[in-house]
Amino acid sequence: MPSLSATLERFQPSAIAEIFSLAVRLKEEGRDIVNLSSGEPDFDTEANAKQAAVEAIAEGQTKYTNIDGTTALKRAIQAKFRRDNSLDYRSEQILVDAGAKPLLAHGMQAILDPGDEVIIPTPCWTSYVGMARLFGGEPKLVPCPEEAGFKLQPEDLERAITRRTKLILLNSPCNPTGAAYAEDELKALTDVLRRHDHVWIFADDIYEHIVYDGFRFVTPAQVEPRLFDRTLTINGVSKAYAMTGWRIGFAGGPTRLIEAIRKVLTQSTANPCSISQAAATEALTGPQDFLVERADSFRQRRDLVVGAINQMPGLRCSPPEGAFYLYPNCAGLLGRRTEEGATIESSHDFARHLLEHWGVAVVPGSAFECDPYFRLSYAASTTELEEACRRIGRACGELI
Repeated sequence: MPSLSATLERFQPSAIAEIFSLAVRLKEEGRDIVNLSSGEPDFDTEANAKQAAVEAIAEGQTKYTNIDGTTALKRAIQAKFRRDNSLDYRSEQILVDAGAKPLLAHGMQAILDPGDEVIIPTPCWTSYVGMARLFGGEPKLVPCPEEAGFKLQPEDLERAITRRTKLILLNSPCNPTGAAYAEDELKALTDVLRRHDHVWIFADDIYEHIVYDGFRFVTPAQVEPRLFDRTLTINGVSKAYAMTGWRIGFAGGPTRLIEAIRKVLTQSTANPCSISQAAATEALTGPQDFLVERADSFRQRRDLVVGAINQMPGLRCSPPEGAFYLYPNCAGLLGRRTEEGATIESSHDFARHLLEHWGVAVVPGSAFECDPYFRLSYAASTTELEEACRRIGRACGELI
């Protein structure tokens, strides 16, 4: 039999994708499942973006586009970066890909050599570790404890950097915790990075517009312009614009890095979907007022679920600054037993118990390199969230 790549042994499939697929399968089998495992807004794509896609089809915009995005979309992205982040990129410093996730992967592919270290603050999105290993890198996980707000501290970043460090991944607001860096907190990190000019910075800003309680979002190249030539600022339309299925991500960065990623695209994905690019162009240039309204809706759901969780025995949770995830601490449940006699020894055990016996899908903290916690998404209807809270509360209350 032909062999498979040995690289596959260096990483695991996405735990989020596996749990989401299992929840969908159980639902298709007739189980009553409340699925809070995936990060997908329950809002629909705005009508103007959908209409732009319809018009693009009618106009025959169904051919190949430029590898790195249409001129119209790149102009819209330039305007977005100026409007929202005070960043000025030339057209050749903008790149569009088939989603922010592929863009992160292609960015790593463009810079990593075998053995390069990738600093990843934890808890972290599951795919960061897998991507780094897929392209030969060595993930260097830096714990960011709950008592520090799940945020990377400058002294820990300084200790983590070595001569082999090639990249740091900064995600704010963060998946899975919702933690977001205020300007002074981010400036403390960029001050450290200024002293290490061999390190690239990838800023994953996909949850930029989903922040609460007057929080002001900032991104590294904005806070410290002297890092502009080492920073890839990554964003997309999936989360804030509820366009997950359209698969459009984009980035601004130094010309040398953008050209390197473009070279990767020429031999991999080629251009993103032409129709999706038309829709994304309209999303970025059309009315933006709904972004504030949606963020406020998410805030109300956050408060609902945080309040409920903090009434449950064995759980505690602080309200995050952004995104649409909670990362409750379930240490108080460890060692307790289910009615069936199974012992809850980890967040994985608790998540499995919730799904199999209570019909609620969440993701265990082990998937995000930080236990004993679990992630739930509150990007769901109030009705679903209230039902999920009832079930989780009963599950906690009935543990022995």
